[in-house]
Amino acid sequence: MDVSNLINPLNAPQRQAVTSDNPHLLVLAGAGSGKTRVLIHRIAWLMASEQATACQILAVTFTNKAAREMQQRITAFIDETQGQVKPWMGTFHSIAHRLLRIHWQVAKLPQHFQLLDNDEQLRCIKKVLRALHVDEKNEDIRQVQSFINKCKNEGLRAKEVIVSERDIRQQVLVQFYTAYETHCQQAGVVDFCELLLRAYELFRDNPDILQQYQSRYRYFLVDEFQDTNHLQYLWLRLWSGEEGELFVVGDDDQSIYSWRGANVGNIARLQEDYPKLEYVRLEQNYRSTQTILHAANSLISHNTQRLGKQLWTDGEKGSPLFLYSAYSETDEAEFIAQRILYYQEKTQGSLDNIVLLYRTSAQSRVLEEALLQHSIPYRIYGGLRFYERAEIKDCLAYLQLLLNPDSDTAFERVINTPKRGIGDRSVEEIRRIAREQQISLWQACCRLIEYGGLAKRTINALQLFVNLINSLKKDSESLALADQIAAIQSQAKLADYYKKIHKQEAEGRLENLAELVNAAREFSLYDMVSDSTISQQEHFLAHAVLETGGEQGDSTQDRVQLMTLHLAKGLEFDTVFLCGLEEQLFPHRNSIREDNLEEERRLCYVGITRAQRELYLCHSESRFVYGQRHYTEPSRFLAEIPSELVEPIRLSTAKTFFSPSSQQVIDVVVGDQVVHPIFGEGTVIEEEGIEPRKLVQVSFAEGEKWLVLATAQLQKQTESS
Repeated sequence: MDVSNLINPLNAPQRQAVTSDNPHLLVLAGAGSGKTRVLIHRIAWLMASEQATACQILAVTFTNKAAREMQQRITAFIDETQGQVKPWMGTFHSIAHRLLRIHWQVAKLPQHFQLLDNDEQLRCIKKVLRALHVDEKNEDIRQVQSFINKCKNEGLRAKEVIVSERDIRQQVLVQFYTAYETHCQQAGVVDFCELLLRAYELFRDNPDILQQYQSRYRYFLVDEFQDTNHLQYLWLRLWSGEEGELFVVGDDDQSIYSWRGANVGNIARLQEDYPKLEYVRLEQNYRSTQTILHAANSLISHNTQRLGKQLWTDGEKGSPLFLYSAYSETDEAEFIAQRILYYQEKTQGSLDNIVLLYRTSAQSRVLEEALLQHSIPYRIYGGLRFYERAEIKDCLAYLQLLLNPDSDTAFERVINTPKRGIGDRSVEEIRRIAREQQISLWQACCRLIEYGGLAKRTINALQLFVNLINSLKKDSESLALADQIAAIQSQAKLADYYKKIHKQEAEGRLENLAELVNAAREFSLYDMVSDSTISQQEHFLAHAVLETGGEQGDSTQDRVQLMTLHLAKGLEFDTVFLCGLEEQLFPHRNSIREDNLEEERRLCYVGITRAQRELYLCHSESRFVYGQRHYTEPSRFLAEIPSELVEPIRLSTAKTFFSPSSQQVIDVVVGDQVVHPIFGEGTVIEEEGIEPRKLVQVSFAEGEKWLVLATAQLQKQTESS
């Protein structure tokens, strides 16, 4: 391979990193600066310059997909004379797994040890607690799992955890950890965190094996170094030893995963452990416009705990950032949908190049409904659509059971959600009776309670369930739809149930449940049912099913992408809508309370730097939060972007961002007589806002309705006569 041809395509800092002869190098790679290119060229350089053979190189990535992509790209650089041997590339976990399969005896594992995924680990913990005679109802299983994994990621066995004599809870958790370790060893099973800990211990406790691998591998390359945890750093430091050469690529400004153990402090620790560490900053961005990069630099400069770099590009200045101040979250979603329609009509561009980014998954509900209303195909990246989420389906199943106790599907979903001591055998007995007597599961359940046939404890649990449903049905008869759903969540103790789940997951589920109440309240406001034989509850349930079945598009169809900001890292899009830029939402209230604003700012920085050409910053003046409308303050992050980079979309000019064919708005005021295609004749009794976000309240024969004037298809009565 011609070495000059290898480095000629690189810019000066990339070339400096690739060709450095310093044994320890930290590449601070800004967003869109070509970090993967540098990693691949470094490997190729080591081999082409005959400093290393493929067998001496170990490259660590954070996903198997990234490892495969690197393997494919490096193959293109390897001269045929190198043969078929390639560097060892993989994730920390896959490398650890391979080592333990080879050295299973020394690692004190059975030859065919079983790997446990997250759910299997949970089931294993439950089994351990049952053996300790711990009642699952009184124990937070996921907290136990989180504690065990956190200890392992810190490199600690149960016997090494230091607990205060006063901290009774921690003492109990250590007891659980001890019992879990014993069980896993006896059963020959290994969870994901154990893979890393066992591989680290393999090297730490067996100097001969460590020396064997240190002599074999001399060059260590690590991608996404800012995402490493404490144990991964310890293992890497141990393996590379005094002679190993360390080439790590990372970006402290994109460290956004502390909640799952990532330790941005590992970058600072490198400086302590390797005093002669060389820095190379990759600051030239090949993705975004000058304006977008200027905004990103200004925002992230407010963080104090960073090594510092300035992204720049020799590309175009680009358009300003567009700032839309919405009246409500519905208005925000409507603007985004209209802007996408305008984009389609004006440019005929691909929808795949558009992404909607949000801080919490609950925000997707309003956005999804706006896209569906305008027949814009979309895809939820890395997650489920709102009405497909388990907690939403659980709550709606309760609502369905109140309307129709004979709904077997709803009955089976909630009979033991939350857990109430009704096991699979008991449910199967209910099914058997229902089949034999050709009755519903609800009726079979009631007959079992009346005539017996199960253990007394189970009968009592069934009775409590039936009482709950009957009580909910009675209490909610006079309640509005949103209040009914809130009552279901409260009396069925769904929030308490999900609080027992790992903190991060529970928080998202509770936000989704709160958003369901908002959805019901909004649905009641705009419900257009004219058939009195259909209840609002039935219509809302049908609405949820139709939303779930709404066309997102097949896997090959052009469609808008929706995702949380945490999932967006590493991706890029032509046009980005950054939604919900409000205090308490982004930055999130928990991060404000926990004094973790710098990571929230890094998350915003990641969102901004996903945009290649256009970036829309959206916030709402008010938003429904946990069933109540709150007036919000714009995110502090907006104030940290220079005003000269931002073009506010004024109310008077917002129409220019909408598809010209989508609006036929009439001018109405309080007192006007109007006609609606469904509700008929009515009188305008109240108005809020101004076009194109104007809302009007109209009194019709069947009641009062709030309508969005831009989409309501109202006509003045004088015009229709």
